[in-house]
Amino acid sequence: MPHLHVRFVVHEPFEAPGAYADWALARGREVSTTRLYAGDALPTSPDDIDLLVVMGGPQSPATTLTECPHFDAAAEERLIRSCSDAGASVVGVCLGSQLMDEAFGGTFAHSPEREIGLFPIELTEDGLADPLLADLGTGLAVGHWHGDMPGLSTDARVLAKSAGCPRQTVRYAERTYGFQCHLEFAGEAIRDIVAASTEELAQNAGRPFVRFAEQLLANDYQPMNQALYGFLDWLAEVTPTRG
Repeated sequence: MPHLHVRFVVHEPFEAPGAYADWALARGREVSTTRLYAGDALPTSPDDIDLLVVMGGPQSPATTLTECPHFDAAAEERLIRSCSDAGASVVGVCLGSQLMDEAFGGTFAHSPEREIGLFPIELTEDGLADPLLADLGTGLAVGHWHGDMPGLSTDARVLAKSAGCPRQTVRYAERTYGFQCHLEFAGEAIRDIVAASTEELAQNAGRPFVRFAEQLLANDYQPMNQALYGFLDWLAEVTPTRG
């Protein structure tokens, strides 16, 4: 069986791949990780990438190199588009989904509500018709941590929404999915982001879709992790490999 090579792009140490990496390990996938915060060079070519997963971060697509020297939004957008155009599968998570949107000609936007916590998403008609999302069902409670959301390019299809955000999952091209939500939260991944976000949580306390640190740490994320595994299994099944 050909090996599926998964490449993770990680912006900050507290925005770990979490359940995405757990899935890759459990399934015996070939994995490489670009840790931009540690000075790793971003790939400039889609060569040897079958599945690209671009993680989240506190940046936005508008963040400049002056503001964050290890984050080059334009370069990441070129990589996303080149991987998709070359036939690789691409998943963008939170910031990654916003970069994906811009890679396909859209413009990211502010979400109507800031969401930090575990809240349900609802599949749209397009989402219900997408076989790769079969394991997500509708009404699944998933992790959220965002104030922005992806925009919509010409051919984009919104697959899921939440009460606080109308664009939770968007398909931009074949096997190219943006998840504003965080299906990867689990164990160390959620503990790290909570520890790094004390000030943010305090500043947003009292908002309707923002939960306290204690609640975030106590949530049961296994159902959404299993749903993510199902999505990734389906995605891997239809992803052509080049190795």
